[in-house]
Amino acid sequence: MKFIVCLIWGFILGHVAFYIGSALEGNSYDFISASIMGIVVAFIVFILTSMFPKKADAKV
Repeated sequence: MKFIVCLIWGFILGHVAFYIGSALEGNSYDFISASIMGIVVAFIVFILTSMFPKKADAKV
């Protein structure tokens, strides 16, 4: 469930960041590029968080 939520938020925030970036640069908004960027960033965040050690008393 945590993985699915991370992908959904990565997708949404990726589109927001891509839209703002393309508007600031004066480029057109590309849905496919924004989707790919959002999912890739979500995977990177998920991989980075899984590499950090968890405390013994953490309830996950």
